[in-house]
Amino acid sequence: MHAIQINCESFTYNGQEKAVLKNLTFNADYGKLTLLSGFSGSGKSTLLSLINGVIPRITSGIFKGQVLINGQSTEGLTMSEIARKTACVLQNAESQIVNQIVEDEIAFTCENFAIPEKEIEAKIEKYCSLLKLEKEWQTRTLSGGQKQRLITASVLAMDSPIIIFDEPLANLDQNGAKELLSIMKKLSKEGKAILLVEHRLDIVLPFVDIVWQLKNGRTELINDKKSFLAKQTSLIKDSNEDCISESKIVIKIKDIKKAFGKREILKGLSCSINRADRILLLGENGCGKTTLLNIIARLLKADSGSIEQYIDTKLGKKAYKKWYKKVGVVYQNPNYQLFMPSVKEEILFNSDDTEYALDIAEKLGLKELFKRHPQSLSEGQKRRVSIAAILAQKPELLLLDEPTVGQDYEGLKSLINVINEVHRKTKCTIISITHDFRCASALCDKSFLIENGKIKECGGKELVESFFLRNKNSLI
Repeated sequence: MHAIQINCESFTYNGQEKAVLKNLTFNADYGKLTLLSGFSGSGKSTLLSLINGVIPRITSGIFKGQVLINGQSTEGLTMSEIARKTACVLQNAESQIVNQIVEDEIAFTCENFAIPEKEIEAKIEKYCSLLKLEKEWQTRTLSGGQKQRLITASVLAMDSPIIIFDEPLANLDQNGAKELLSIMKKLSKEGKAILLVEHRLDIVLPFVDIVWQLKNGRTELINDKKSFLAKQTSLIKDSNEDCISESKIVIKIKDIKKAFGKREILKGLSCSINRADRILLLGENGCGKTTLLNIIARLLKADSGSIEQYIDTKLGKKAYKKWYKKVGVVYQNPNYQLFMPSVKEEILFNSDDTEYALDIAEKLGLKELFKRHPQSLSEGQKRRVSIAAILAQKPELLLLDEPTVGQDYEGLKSLINVINEVHRKTKCTIISITHDFRCASALCDKSFLIENGKIKECGGKELVESFFLRNKNSLI
């Protein structure tokens, strides 16, 4: 008997004519780590929503078929009844966090299952240690990777027989990804059914037992994992290796410090950024990369130190509309940026050049989505829309926090090419953060390695390659 079994004649969202899933069969078994792969927007999250009951109980649509959990049809079951059998780590970590303190968040899921208090305390200790979390940390101050580890800890504490992970590695560094995959593998060997949706195939394939690919609404069982991996994990190269960086400083940072409560993040960090630089920030989860990016963006204030901008002396030191016209910020969570009623309106909202904006949208494969509401898209599609909208305004400083999350391999290549093409045309300065080694060196000419709250090392593409190679070797 399969842990999960789906027979789907078709599924169509309300208000849409085209079926997302059609003539599809899928199963996942106890004792196995099963991977579901596929292009961004192919329907992977839709399939997961059928399993966990979100469809049709929360998200409506027309479903013809049957979903079985442990041999029992989910039709007629409540969300609570399904949740007791299947636990889910969602794609958007922040949407799953409801408490202000780490230990309260882990306890919350256990309390919902009426787990005894002493057992809850033991689980908090166990999973905080396992996932490198401190009980007293404030959840709102965590990095993207730390939030991902927190919701994973909360779900693992439920001890469900079936666990679903929807892109859990998105914001994790390589060591964190390896550690989480090792936990998944151990759980599957203990008899649990683990279902994983992920685009970072280079990391996950050595761990998984079964591989399915979702394409054109249908699933296919992949027998040759090695060949499948080779097609989608080659390093992406910059099509134009010429560095166009200039000697003019646009951002000068001196002795920046930032702490959240007793947790010191930045401890006197200093650096200078020149016009047309492409800089990649390197470092483990929680080292301060996003904190630094947010301080540069004026989304966060440093506790001490100074930061001077020379983009435009008229901009002053406050965050306001004229500043964000010159400085484009792509947040780690695209949901914070998407507010217009259609994709086309979102991309054109802050652009003074309609033709230029539409050209970027077409190159990012967004034209067919123009009439869709941005919040109805997959996470990967949302990411491309938010990037297109920012690129369309022609910023002089572009800040990209994990821009590649949720992208399949072909989408990743086109995204990197478009960003670099915009860089060469506009000579904008770019500062990026990514944990995806396949495209990291193609996003930069310079790199800063952050460790212990300061910039430990500066370099170029060679530093990026050595950093990822060092971490990759530690996974073997």
